[in-house]
Amino acid sequence: MGARLPSMLKDAGLTAFVAAALGIFIVGFRTVDVGSRKGLGFDYQFADLAVAVVTIFLGRLGLSLAAAGLRWPAITLGAALIAAGASSLELPSGFLHWFVGLGGVLLVIRGVWPWADDAITAAARSPSGISLGRTGVKWSGWLLLAAAVAMPFTPFGDQKTMDLGVLILTYVMLGWGLNIVVGLAGLLDLGYVAFYAVGAYSYALLSTQHGLGFWVVLPIAGMMAALFGVLLGFPVLRLRGDYLAIVTLGFGEIIRLVILNWFDLTNGPAGIGSIPGPTLFGAVFAETAPAGKQTVSQMLGIPFDGIHRLIFLYYIILFLALITNLFTQRMRRLPVGRAWEALREDETACRALGINPTNTKLTAFAVGAMFAGFAGSFFAAKQRFISPESFTFIESAIILAIVVLGGMGSQIGVVLAAVLLIGLPEWFRDLGNYRMLAFGLAMVLIMVFRPRGLVAHREPSLRLHPIKPGGGG
Repeated sequence: MGARLPSMLKDAGLTAFVAAALGIFIVGFRTVDVGSRKGLGFDYQFADLAVAVVTIFLGRLGLSLAAAGLRWPAITLGAALIAAGASSLELPSGFLHWFVGLGGVLLVIRGVWPWADDAITAAARSPSGISLGRTGVKWSGWLLLAAAVAMPFTPFGDQKTMDLGVLILTYVMLGWGLNIVVGLAGLLDLGYVAFYAVGAYSYALLSTQHGLGFWVVLPIAGMMAALFGVLLGFPVLRLRGDYLAIVTLGFGEIIRLVILNWFDLTNGPAGIGSIPGPTLFGAVFAETAPAGKQTVSQMLGIPFDGIHRLIFLYYIILFLALITNLFTQRMRRLPVGRAWEALREDETACRALGINPTNTKLTAFAVGAMFAGFAGSFFAAKQRFISPESFTFIESAIILAIVVLGGMGSQIGVVLAAVLLIGLPEWFRDLGNYRMLAFGLAMVLIMVFRPRGLVAHREPSLRLHPIKPGGGG
């Protein structure tokens, strides 16, 4: 250790220096309003920066010790950071104890991870471990579903939580739809938000200009998005990899610019407002009913409460997401689903086996786009106002990140990634300016420790059972 310690200290010092150079603009100071006459001023936070740099120095040193096989010194450093974080709970800066304590926890995990990883790997490869893993995935899915159904009736089911739940489920549905294209068929789509926009504008235009209801327009919006999916599929039949990604990115931008500039149809950048929401057997969720209609409160004989509409929307998007999941699981077991997975593995081999790549790609784009259209229709009904700013490239990036982070082709992984990517910034909102740092740190750690996604294992669509000794098939 004596010979390697100077190089470890040098590496940790260089890491801390880089962190200080980058963090001085993020953590070191911020602009604040010092009065109507004085304008903006600087609020210096060099103490916070110093604590962060020292934590990074010790963390990097601990990682180097653990990588060199010196696990107990690394664990000791981690325990010291945890103690320092716990002792700073009373300090004004809430970020400090979170950052220091989290660094210590991660360092301890890194120290014990080789032992735990070997034990987990050995157990998972045993017959009982494989069986337990399949059973665990199955039961975890049912537990998540039960928790989702019961959430509005729990003490946590307030307006903020319900609104966040609706948002997360919307991205779960979008993630499952894109998972068909990216996870199953292996087609990198960076313009998925275009189908989302087509569904939203289909409902907005048909409901405001022709008076059609949500349940009537919902399948129409899905069919319109599927049609656009086929239109996208034809130009990219011969493209793969990066070239496919560039074309789909351009398609998403084309749709956004058409929406932005076709003022007579879409009202351009001003958007479309006064979009009617979904009704319950014709009854509206409002305090007073429009002429010729009744409210849900009047129909059910209950007092009016604004959260009732959120609960109704929550169950609608939960139902749509479950339909998406069930449809995808069923399609995976059909010949077209197996063709998607074969196309993902090797397109040349698909052609040799007689699979038509043209039809396979078009069906993947159409089905994935259809579910994006459903989600877009729901989004317009929930928001009651849409504009081109809601359908930018960043939305496609977030949906793709959910699919990749959850594990390509994994349905339950998409759920976990959506909860993490959409819910984490809200949960860390109390950290103020540091919440995006915490969000980025979580993303980096997941990609380091789970490079293939949160749920890297995919249950095969078909399982080939070995031939029994002395038996037939």
